[in-house]
Amino acid sequence: MILNTDIMNATWPKSSEILKNNEQWIPGGVVSLNRKSDPNICFTKGVGSHVWDLEGNRYIDYQAGFAASFLGHNDPDVNAAVMQTLQDDSVLMGAGPTDLEGRFAELFCRSVPTVESIQITTTGSEATYHAIRIARGVTGRNHIIVMQGGYNGWHNDVACNVISALADVGERVSPGEYPFDSLSAGIPDEHKSLVHVINYNDLDSVRHIVKNFPVACILLEPILQNIGIVKPLPGYLPELRKLADEEGFLLIFDEVKTGFRHALGGYQSICGVQPDLSTFGKAVANGYPLGVIGGKKKYMDYFVHPEKSKRVLIAGTFNAFPLTTAAAIATLEKLASPEHNVYEHVNQLGQVLEDGLHSIFSGMDKPFHVARQGSAFCVYFMDHAPMDFHDILKNHDFGFDKTYRLKLIEQGIFNFPLPIKQGSISFAHTLQDIEETLEKTEDVVQRLLQKSPVL
Repeated sequence: MILNTDIMNATWPKSSEILKNNEQWIPGGVVSLNRKSDPNICFTKGVGSHVWDLEGNRYIDYQAGFAASFLGHNDPDVNAAVMQTLQDDSVLMGAGPTDLEGRFAELFCRSVPTVESIQITTTGSEATYHAIRIARGVTGRNHIIVMQGGYNGWHNDVACNVISALADVGERVSPGEYPFDSLSAGIPDEHKSLVHVINYNDLDSVRHIVKNFPVACILLEPILQNIGIVKPLPGYLPELRKLADEEGFLLIFDEVKTGFRHALGGYQSICGVQPDLSTFGKAVANGYPLGVIGGKKKYMDYFVHPEKSKRVLIAGTFNAFPLTTAAAIATLEKLASPEHNVYEHVNQLGQVLEDGLHSIFSGMDKPFHVARQGSAFCVYFMDHAPMDFHDILKNHDFGFDKTYRLKLIEQGIFNFPLPIKQGSISFAHTLQDIEETLEKTEDVVQRLLQKSPVL
């Protein structure tokens, strides 16, 4: 991404200086390049629903660490659990079991009834990596199916087709698949040939791939939340379950984003479809680095399969690191607490925001659709709910979306300044936050669509 350095230097000079200095020692100036944006603001503090940048500006935050801080930044109960673990002199030993990992595993499996056992990783990407390995180990097959526009991590199997340009993937095809639009150099062509990219909500393409290739698994976000909020069509997820059973491949839900943000039992508890394996992250530890792979015990037990040739490796010095595991336990306990009513609170705020956005845009001469699932939302500038990524590419006004996001940032409402990225309400948001957001949104939209000279 090419940054508008003139705007950055004028509006966020301290942030620009940080980026410039970092670039001397870090390629690109940030340690995860999907954090680089235009503008590239340096944030220094976050409390609850608010964050502050290096210049001292305060924002109502809907980025939330790519939806990770579900309870809000620096949640006091989560932080207290981490501090207590420090005071207890907990140790990273790298030998033997720990009480924390066992407590978390039991709590997790009781929270997500479709999951019979788990393993703990440090990131969601590691979890999806292991899920694919298990699927290949179980089935003896190598081919996998992933979604156009989905994001499932950084590794070779899934580093493709995230927000691809139409020129890179071509026009809609069905049944069929799209070229592997690689996110990275260094992925062998032989490896790419095992990955089949299709559109979400397209059952015919699943049937086509399964008929022509030995498929180990299909891996998908049950709601595509990497490109906003794209929901499954009626019957889509149940039919995937049926196809997996009939054709002998594994159904894997990537719930790293949907997981604990939508329900204590994951989105699978809402849609009523049980995958064979699931991956979780982000909200599970309220922003602390922890991932989970879980599912049916008969598949999870491939990590300890008695036959060496079928055993799937899992290892990691920092898996179930004491501080992050303590944070995850505290997070799940708070999410399950009737006293806090987390999901009722965020769903109510989500409904107020959705209704308010609908009211604002209904009065304007601009096609729009407000998509929401619980606390996650996205405004599309098209006249219908998107069905898949090609639908968005063809119909969404990306230019207006970009300007809309930038103007909101200038007003102290922060969502990632990249079109179609999801917004996330946290438990720490208040009705006052939502009302302020709607007030400033209405002002921005009126000025943009009435072409006010103020902008």
